[in-house]
Amino acid sequence: MTKFTRRQFIRTSGSVIAGATVAPLAGLKNLTVAPSDTVNVALIGCRSMGFGDLENALRIDGVHCIGLCDVDRNVLEDRAADIEEMTGERPQLYGDYRELLENSDLDAVIVGTPDHWHCLITVHALQAGKHVYVEKPLANSIAEVDIMKKAANHYGKVVQVGQQQRSGEHWQKVVEVVQSGRLGKIRDVNLWGNFGYGAGAQPVDNSSVPQGVDYDMWLGPAPDRAFNQNRFHGSWRYYWAYGGGVQTDWGVHLLDIALWAMNVDGAPNSVHSIGGIFSGLNRSMEVADTQTTTYAFNDYNMTWKHTGGLEMGPYNRHYGIAFVGNDGTLVVNREGWEIIPVMDQDDHPRIEPVPFQEGDSSYHDVHAHNWIESIRGNETPNTPIEAGHLAASYAHWGNLSYLTGDTLKWGRDGKLVDEHEYADIIKPDYRSPWTFPSV
Repeated sequence: MTKFTRRQFIRTSGSVIAGATVAPLAGLKNLTVAPSDTVNVALIGCRSMGFGDLENALRIDGVHCIGLCDVDRNVLEDRAADIEEMTGERPQLYGDYRELLENSDLDAVIVGTPDHWHCLITVHALQAGKHVYVEKPLANSIAEVDIMKKAANHYGKVVQVGQQQRSGEHWQKVVEVVQSGRLGKIRDVNLWGNFGYGAGAQPVDNSSVPQGVDYDMWLGPAPDRAFNQNRFHGSWRYYWAYGGGVQTDWGVHLLDIALWAMNVDGAPNSVHSIGGIFSGLNRSMEVADTQTTTYAFNDYNMTWKHTGGLEMGPYNRHYGIAFVGNDGTLVVNREGWEIIPVMDQDDHPRIEPVPFQEGDSSYHDVHAHNWIESIRGNETPNTPIEAGHLAASYAHWGNLSYLTGDTLKWGRDGKLVDEHEYADIIKPDYRSPWTFPSV
C-alpha cells in the first residue's frame, strides 16, 4: 500500500471526480442571507450518516460546506464531487481533522466518524472554537461522554447530538401524552430493537489495507489491530473498541425518548444486563447479538431488549417503545404511534383508544435546521449535550453490566458503587500518540 503523509494526502485528494448523481442545491438557495447569518461547516467522517447530516444542513440558506475530512481518499473524493454538483462550490479536502480545525473561516463541524473517534474530535473542535453536530451515541465509553459534556459546558459553543427524533412532531406528541398522565400510572417502559444487522457480519479473513485508506488514522486512539473489512466501513460497531452494538446504536435513540418522556435526569437505582452471542449463525462480532437490560427506578421498570437478526417484535413492530400504564399502553416507533386502552371489568375502555397515527418523517431536516439556528442565536438545541450524555450513559451502563456480569448500583451520593473496579471499561486506554482529552 502507498503511504501518505498528512499533507500529501490533502494535496492528492484535491482532484475533481465527476459522475455522482445527487440532487443539486445550486439555484435553490436564497443568496440574500446576511453575512452575519452565514455558517461555514465541514464534515469529518464522510461515508454514511454524517454525509446525510451535511446534506440536511446545506438545504438551509446561508450554509456553506468549506471542508471535508476522511481517512479514506476514495470516499473523500466521491463526496467532494457530490458537494460540488449539489452546490457549485468545491470544499477543501483534508485527511487529518486537526488541520481542518485550523481553518479560521470554519464555524462548525459535523462529526460522522465511528464512535471511537467522537470524543477526541468533538473536544478538539470545541477547543478550536467551533460549534459541533456529533452523531450518536455521544461517544464509545462512559468517561468519554463525561469529558465531552464537561467540554461543551466549558467552551460554550453549540453542540447538537444526532438524536434526531427529538425534532420529530410525533415523538414530541408522544412525550406530551406520557407526561400528561393520560395513560394512568406508568409501571413499565419496554424498549426493543430487533434488526437484521444485529446478528453481525459473515466472517472474512484479515487482508491488506485498501488503497487510499489511512488505516492508522482510522484506528486513532483504538488498539493496533490487523485490517479486516468487518472492522471497517459499516460493521465496526460489532467490536468493543469502536462501538457498543445495537444497544448503543438504536438503543440510544429509543432510550433518549423514554428518558425524556419519564422526566429522568440522572442514574437509575440499578442496571442489570444479560445476554450473549446466541444466534448460532457463526457471525463475526464481539458484542451481544441477544441482550436484555433492566433499569430499576423507584416505582417503575425500564427494559431494553434486542435479538439481532430477527426482525419481529411486540405489537407487530420490530423496534419501538411501549409505555405501559394502568389505563392504557402507548406504542410508538418512527412509523407512528397508537394508544391501546386497558379494558375494565365491564369490558369498557378506561381511556379512549387512539388509532394508529402516522409518524413525522422530516425530523432529520428539522434537527439540522435547529442546529444552524442555534448557532445563529435564534434557537436552542433540541438535543443538547445533556440529553446525548444521558442516553449514551444508559446504553453504556447496560453494556458495562453485561461485560462484568454485575448488577450496577448507585449510592445516595449519585455515584456508581465500586466504580473503581470498572475503571478499565469506563475509560479506554488511548493508543499512543493519542491522549485522553482534558478540559
